[in-house]
Amino acid sequence: MFIRPVVLALAFSISSSAFAQTTAQNQVMGTWRIISAAIDPGGDNISVYGEKPNGLLVFTPDMHFVAVLTDAGVPRFASDARGEGTDDENRMAMSRSIGFFGTYTVNEKGEFSGNRVEGATFPNWVGSVRTRDDLTLVVAGDRMTEHFRRPEGTEIRIEWQRVE
Repeated sequence: MFIRPVVLALAFSISSSAFAQTTAQNQVMGTWRIISAAIDPGGDNISVYGEKPNGLLVFTPDMHFVAVLTDAGVPRFASDARGEGTDDENRMAMSRSIGFFGTYTVNEKGEFSGNRVEGATFPNWVGSVRTRDDLTLVVAGDRMTEHFRRPEGTEIRIEWQRVE
C-alpha cells in the first residue's frame, strides 16, 4: 500500500520537473503588451495601430497563442450594438485592429520558430503557417521585438513589453 503513493509522488515529481525544464527554455511564453508598431513601406515609418497602440500577445505553456491588437484612437460606434455599425465605422475598426489565435513552436534553444493561425478577425489568415522566414520574435530581457513580412513584402516591426 505504501508503494503506490511513493511511486505516484515520484512520477509526479519527475513529470513536474520535466515540464518546468521545458517551460524555462521557452523564451516567449507569457503575456506581452504592445509598446509600438510601425509599418515600413518603402522607407516610411508609419504607426500601424495609431499613436497609442493597445494590445496583448499571450503564449501559453501548452503551445497556444492569442493576439489582439487595436488602435486606441478608433472612435466609438454611434450604436451600442456591435452588428449595427455604419460602413465607415466598420471599415475603421477592421483596418485598425486584428485578433487571431493558434499554436506556436519554439526551437531547441527556446526561441520562437513559427506559428499556425487557427482563427482570425481577418479570415484570410486562418490556416496560414508562418516560419522564421516570415516572422521573427527576438526576446531581450523583458522586451521582445517582432519583425513580420506581409505577403507583398511590406515590413512591420512591433515592440512588446513582458507583463509581470
